[in-house]
Amino acid sequence: MSPFPCTQCGLCCQRVSFAEETKFLDRGDGTCRHYDMVNKSCTIYAERPDICRVDKMYALHYEKKYHWDEFVTLNLQACANLKKLSSK
Repeated sequence: MSPFPCTQCGLCCQRVSFAEETKFLDRGDGTCRHYDMVNKSCTIYAERPDICRVDKMYALHYEKKYHWDEFVTLNLQACANLKKLSSK
């Protein structure tokens, strides 16, 4: 299994209010309470929740529904949608 090709743009961290599964991370403005806006990084990366780990979520919930490449494609589509929203 190849690693997820994350570009570390931080857009998913800045839109945690969009998904029910990540709303608990919202600091009140839609951004994750663990996201460092200055450094554009996660302050708890090594201990981040499972929902923030693409490979872990795949193994736990999606492995029986999708091949890894399909799952990556779906996640990359979500990334592209976030990029479109942020450019508006």
